[in-house]
Amino acid sequence: MADNFVLPLPDDFHAHLRRGPAMAAYAERHAASFGRALVMPNTKPPVASASEIAAYRREILAAAARASGGSFEPLMSFKLLGGMSRSAVLACAQAGAVAGKYYPAGATTGSEDGIVDPESAEEALDAMQEAGIVLCIHGESPEAPALDREARFLPVIEGMLGRHPRLRIVMEHISTVESLEFLRRAPRRVGATATAHHLLCTLEDLLGGELDPQLFCRPVLKARRHADALREAVLRGEPRLFFGSDSAPHPRSAKAARRAPAGIYTSPSAIPALAGFFEAEGRLGALESFVARTGAAFYGLAPPRGSLELIRGPWTVPEELDGAVPFLSGRSLGWRLGRIEV
Repeated sequence: MADNFVLPLPDDFHAHLRRGPAMAAYAERHAASFGRALVMPNTKPPVASASEIAAYRREILAAAARASGGSFEPLMSFKLLGGMSRSAVLACAQAGAVAGKYYPAGATTGSEDGIVDPESAEEALDAMQEAGIVLCIHGESPEAPALDREARFLPVIEGMLGRHPRLRIVMEHISTVESLEFLRRAPRRVGATATAHHLLCTLEDLLGGELDPQLFCRPVLKARRHADALREAVLRGEPRLFFGSDSAPHPRSAKAARRAPAGIYTSPSAIPALAGFFEAEGRLGALESFVARTGAAFYGLAPPRGSLELIRGPWTVPEELDGAVPFLSGRSLGWRLGRIEV
């Protein structure tokens, strides 16, 4: 077996880098694995205007340059707010946003100011269609039981597709058979992201024995049959299904609190963990499409430039990085990150 494996420099089409003092470390860590990342806007304050897009991009570039030598490219998004005007959306597009993010109010971390009534976003969705901006959706109905929230939101997406016949939509971090089936019957302007944690872990890992708050995320991990369906789909190269880490770091103390926030810090270990999974299934060569081809094609971006070397050999994921607990902490993986060539 070869001692290394070289990938085109991966893209991450769903990343949380936060804001404030910790953001620099998260951005630097992300730039060690990815050439581009679609940065989520549910920060405090939210990224919901042209000026906020420009300011946040500058912050990220300054931090990431230490790890990437200036090659890391943040792909910017803005947060849809109820009643957002056409002019505000077009200004965000002019500022370089490639996506707008729809959060149902209360669906996940930082969504308190999200959309309460889908009709309040209609003007903004029309403008996004006009500007060619992708609509990224956290597709959960907060009022439904936790394990049913994703399936219950699918009719809302179907309604959006009918009312906006040219709008491109990405169903973020899908975790159920129902979402996968919806993707397969949807028009080609609908894509979806899948995370490493929804592929590699199940509800049993979260609470089958002792409760593991480090695996608490939104949407919550699902039963084995859902994970198996997603695994099969990515291994055989499901069209329009691509990687988005949903890496969402929280301080270790916050995740250990009585009310632990949703989110898993996956960016340090996601690519090595996925390499091990694809290799174990005899499909290591298929990893390239999932993390470096399909997503760029859906977003209409150029293929990735540069490469990432993965080095074979045991690597134990640290118990703590950047003040947070990374995904699969304490576990020994068969691959580790090597050099980035740009």
